[in-house]
Amino acid sequence: MSLLTTIKSIEHLTHDVLHVVLEKPEGLTYIPGQAVDISLNKPGWSEKKNCFTFTSLPEDNQIEFTIKTYPERKGVTNELLSAKPGDEVLIYKPFGDIYYKGPGIFIAGGAGVTPFIAILKNLERQNELNGNKLIFANKQKADIILEDHFNAVLGKNFINVLSNETIEGYEHGYISPELIKKYSDENLKYYYLCGPPPMMTAVEGHLKTLGISGEFIVKEGF
Repeated sequence: MSLLTTIKSIEHLTHDVLHVVLEKPEGLTYIPGQAVDISLNKPGWSEKKNCFTFTSLPEDNQIEFTIKTYPERKGVTNELLSAKPGDEVLIYKPFGDIYYKGPGIFIAGGAGVTPFIAILKNLERQNELNGNKLIFANKQKADIILEDHFNAVLGKNFINVLSNETIEGYEHGYISPELIKKYSDENLKYYYLCGPPPMMTAVEGHLKTLGISGEFIVKEGF
């Protein structure tokens, strides 16, 4: 079962990330942090589903996605690069295991930040950011999604880690047990993870090394 909607606007956030705004289909409900399969309603594409995370909030009168594009794959994200307002999109049933359980540290790699955009936006709207932190790993500064936004709402609790660049004020290298411990806080019990599988495996190992119980690790279940 799918819902038909149309693109309202589409623009670049970074060199390879799009901000896509769609009309909100009637009856659509979801929880901040959840994702949904979508497909493009045009010949040859309506059966090709791709999963994207909502970066709008359920009460908003439109739905938004922050989508990293991969032109070399010749898939849905490549097609979106030439999409325009009025183009039709099919939306399926929302799903996902990442949702807010309590104050914590959000650890993201690249496009894995998208579920956290909605969760942190929701906390900001409710005035409940409560010292939550975001550790965001990317290759270089140009890859950071919504850097100005996160700086504005999180301030010093927004920590960037760059693997391919050394810039003052940014951590360099990869997320390590030492880096997680450096930014840990006894008031932040939960660790929210989303990123590429190799990074997820590594960070889960780091948390285990630090003695973090699985009940306090929130991630997508596969």
